[in-house]
Amino acid sequence: MAYASRIISQSKKFRDVPNLMRHDHAVLVRWFSHGAQSSICKSGDVTKTPYLGYASAERGRVSKFVASNPVSSGLSKNNHSRTTMRVGNLMGGVVYSRELSCLQVLSRRGFASDAGLPPHQEIGMPSLSPTMTEGNIARWLKKEGDKVTPGEVLCEVETDKATVEMECMEEGYLAKIIKGDGSKEIKVGEIIAITVEDEEDIAKFKDYSPSASDSAAPAAKEPVAPPPPKQEPVEQPVRSPEPKTSKPVSPPSGDRIFASPLARKMAEDHKVSLSSIKGTGPDGHIVKADIEDYLASRGKEVPAPAPKIKDAKLAALDYVDIPHSQIRKVTASRLLFSKQTIPHYYLTVDTCVDKLMDLRSQLNSLQEASGGKRISVNDLVIKAAALALRKVPQCNSSWTDEYIRQYNNVNINVAVQTENGLYVPVIRDADKKGLSSIAEEVKHLAQKAKENSLKPEDYEGGTFTVSNLGGPFGIKQFCAIINPPQSGILAVGSAEKRVIPGSGPEQFKFASFMSVTLSCDHRVIDGAIGAEWLKAFKGYIENPESMLL
Repeated sequence: MAYASRIISQSKKFRDVPNLMRHDHAVLVRWFSHGAQSSICKSGDVTKTPYLGYASAERGRVSKFVASNPVSSGLSKNNHSRTTMRVGNLMGGVVYSRELSCLQVLSRRGFASDAGLPPHQEIGMPSLSPTMTEGNIARWLKKEGDKVTPGEVLCEVETDKATVEMECMEEGYLAKIIKGDGSKEIKVGEIIAITVEDEEDIAKFKDYSPSASDSAAPAAKEPVAPPPPKQEPVEQPVRSPEPKTSKPVSPPSGDRIFASPLARKMAEDHKVSLSSIKGTGPDGHIVKADIEDYLASRGKEVPAPAPKIKDAKLAALDYVDIPHSQIRKVTASRLLFSKQTIPHYYLTVDTCVDKLMDLRSQLNSLQEASGGKRISVNDLVIKAAALALRKVPQCNSSWTDEYIRQYNNVNINVAVQTENGLYVPVIRDADKKGLSSIAEEVKHLAQKAKENSLKPEDYEGGTFTVSNLGGPFGIKQFCAIINPPQSGILAVGSAEKRVIPGSGPEQFKFASFMSVTLSCDHRVIDGAIGAEWLKAFKGYIENPESMLL
């Protein structure tokens, strides 16, 4: 009886085991999902994380579980504590999950592994502009083994629009450069370098290669492909007997021979009688394969003169393949997107620039006296375009699928051609700036564009573009392609003297006229609105004193 009562009491205890295991498992999952996943704590002991909102009894059970069951992540306790303390100092006590996700694009924390690698940081190719998907390494300013501190420039990255300096985010040592000087087409997020915290760990990354770990996952997925082998044996038996059964079919009796048009043409070219060929096609029709088999049996081959002629022509060409630069790729993709998706239309007007030239001469004499920059015709065009946009704000807009966005700032992009490609630096708030300020800013940005040193803030945020091929190249008139997401671009031609009627009969005089063409996005700017903007622009050009008011 005593033995039976002992069994019953033990069975009651075993009945509570599943609930206890479920409770402890939930506590452990909550603890690790908050602590180990973010890898951030202020203390080296993982059992003393103060950020969990659980009872002390639960933390005690977790501590006992960790003490008796060490985490199987390949980390030693020292390495884990040192790494977590480093990240904790970097984050500065803010919301960890959000901050960590922001830094994952630029760098990724690596821990000690069974291969003997110490804690390290994998630096990825950053996204330095909104349209950047890949970049090139122009040159490294730090060498392997150099000490780096936050704010120091690691390397120069050639983005889709300019060359930008990439700064270091943490203190440490540059252990390994994965992508050296001149590396091209590096995807955003791809590892370009490794940094470590201790100088003695540099030598351990001499032969480090990130591709081995990255390719392990795809390789494991390759063997899982059962459907294709099952389908192949089913298809082959069905297809194979069909041509075999059609071969013995003889051509129909009678004088007429049935053949495909291609087979008849080949037979005529090679002077072969169709009556001597046995057809293997449907109902005994002679097909191309029958002609080829007959010619092969006679030791003749079908001549192929066309490829020889093409090869001869290609061999005579002398050419050089020029690789695409990043700016060329982006220019091509954006302009192709513009022409394929934006309904362009064009408005052209001739403006008399005699008064504009006189005002420019007066202003330049004042500028030379004060030591300022000379004002060009393009500077006056930028100012007139900005004031016209302020007067007709519908043209200072862009299209979206839900609405038309009308901008309050008038930021004018100016097209600048360089040896590296086409750049469009921006003059911000051009409607509020004086002519001397615009002239200085345009010259400064044009020089930076020629030196390939523009930063993203130098060319982003424009609302309208001006492209001038008249002054530098003497182009009379042209139509420019809209720079998305903008809805308009002004193409400026050269000024030329024309004979116009005078005030009296049979009287004539000379005047200088400049042709300008406005390219409009018809989704945003209707024809009448575009004409109204050109009217305002022409008024400022032909009466330039009004721009000074």
